[in-house]
Amino acid sequence: MMQKQNIPGSPAQGFNKPEQSFFGLGIAPKILDILERIKFKVPTPIQLKAIPLAIEGKDIIGIAQTGTGKTHSFAIPMAQRLAQRKGIGLVLAPTRELAIQIDEAFGEIVRPFGMRTACLIGGAPMEPQVQALRKGPRVVIATPGRLLDHMGQWNILPDEVAILVLDEADRMLDMGFAPQINRILRFLPRDRQTMLFSATIPKEIMEMVAKHMKLPVSVEIAPSGTTVERVTQELFIVKKEAKQRLLGKLLAQYHGTILLFSRTKYNARKITTAIRGMGYSAAEIHSNRSLSQRREALDGFKSGKYRVLVATDIASRGIDVTGIELVINYDLPEDAENYVHRIGRTARAGHKGHAISFATPDQSRDVRDIEKLIRITLPISRHPEFSLDKFLQFPQQAITKQPRRDNSQKRHRYPKPKFYR
Repeated sequence: MMQKQNIPGSPAQGFNKPEQSFFGLGIAPKILDILERIKFKVPTPIQLKAIPLAIEGKDIIGIAQTGTGKTHSFAIPMAQRLAQRKGIGLVLAPTRELAIQIDEAFGEIVRPFGMRTACLIGGAPMEPQVQALRKGPRVVIATPGRLLDHMGQWNILPDEVAILVLDEADRMLDMGFAPQINRILRFLPRDRQTMLFSATIPKEIMEMVAKHMKLPVSVEIAPSGTTVERVTQELFIVKKEAKQRLLGKLLAQYHGTILLFSRTKYNARKITTAIRGMGYSAAEIHSNRSLSQRREALDGFKSGKYRVLVATDIASRGIDVTGIELVINYDLPEDAENYVHRIGRTARAGHKGHAISFATPDQSRDVRDIEKLIRITLPISRHPEFSLDKFLQFPQQAITKQPRRDNSQKRHRYPKPKFYR
């Protein structure tokens, strides 16, 4: 049976309560000094609720929107518990970029304790990772596939794992990691602490929880699928061939950094080329790019070298880039839940942000799925420089009443767009 703690409110609320602090959460004085040094003063709602439970050694399911400080919700208690006991902490992440980011966050916390970390990711040479494992790290951050590679070569002993964290667990299942995760879990000691963090918790994760966690406490600061508090959203209905022209108008209208999502790798490259042709600096990040290319693109985006980062959903989870002014869904995601994670790249840590989505006239069902998940209706916008008849018109058959069909054809019937109801 899972215990549940529903925490009312949103991430932004946590930043507006000066009386809240990391004192009183059971955090050791040495770690409090570290947090003070790295200018962590006010805990986010997920940190406020998860850290004390994790320090007690409880299994946790943390449900919170992206950009709310989930990494330190497990990094702080893991460092404290490892300082008091034997064993290693293992963190599994779905992407290389997220694993690197988590490793950097852990370094700040565990280094003063004399603890080492090892980051095991695909696309990077094995030998440096083997050398890092031979130095006896207390915390290992890994993508599932590369961890299994090292386990197969006896570079890491899974029976030493005392604390396990699955970060962005639903994304790992979406990316097909479920068989690998189940293999890893079979090798780990049953007597361990397990923590799971994500913004959405589908039923597959609940099945995993029942098998591999001990009386987990659910810490939910917002319902699964809730978008970040301070992001504003709008939707443009635009024909496919007019998307690029509309993008050009938006790039001229906004002046900050922009994260743009494409559904496919091929289209990401095509969009990047088009943006550069408009005179803007842009980089692309997707699975066809090498690890070094992806790191250069992300680092360049963070430093301001690139104004626009064009990405597939590989960048929709866990990548911490502050100050993104605008997220553009050039293509709607295949999975509505990815919409939440995409727009969570802006409005992080209590800041404001904006998200714009392009939908073609035949995507009313995709928009309805998103609206159902986020529990709001996306406001439709019309760009003043676009002709509505030419660029933003729905097919007439989409807004007229359709004749009744037999049950065998119902699933193929064009749904009446919500925008015109």
